[in-house]
Amino acid sequence: MNLPFKHPLAVCDSDDIGTGTRIWAFAHVMAGATVGADCNLGEGVFIETGAQIGNRVTVKNGVMVWNGVDIEDDVFIGPGVIFTNDSAPRSPRMPEVARRYAATANWLRQTKVGRGASLGAGAIVLPGVVIGKFAMIGAGSVVTRDVADHALVVGNPARPRGYVCVCGERLDEAHHCRECNLSFPSLPALPVDASS
Repeated sequence: MNLPFKHPLAVCDSDDIGTGTRIWAFAHVMAGATVGADCNLGEGVFIETGAQIGNRVTVKNGVMVWNGVDIEDDVFIGPGVIFTNDSAPRSPRMPEVARRYAATANWLRQTKVGRGASLGAGAIVLPGVVIGKFAMIGAGSVVTRDVADHALVVGNPARPRGYVCVCGERLDEAHHCRECNLSFPSLPALPVDASS
């Protein structure tokens, strides 16, 4: 059996780590977080209680994954990516908001990253967003709304700029990949603002 590897300088409080997963120095996986098999969690990664990470996921250095974030299989999370989970955050210790934070359901917004998606370095994902399968988020982008399957989005706020293949290469106007010869004829036309 290929047990998970936990670097001596990592903190792993979770009992739900898949076989073959590697957790590197200064990463912290809290109790109640789930990490699948054959994942790689880089240096300084933080995975909070309630976060779920699928199989074969790459999480590069300095990534923060909070409660309510569900990352499906085969996802790439670039260095410094930040997820969020509260659309109107306040310190829960502040008396005026104590009632709101008394129950997680009052504030937690679920975020999902679909299978095979890639998030570029330094991207920020706002709470409640769904990122589609095989989508690609450009480095430094701020994702404020849902991203379609295979969509390439960039900027602040992130806007569609085309589509990408399963292999990661950009699709042509006919939604065909010249690299691996796959086609995706059912993809919809991009929104009007895609060329802006």
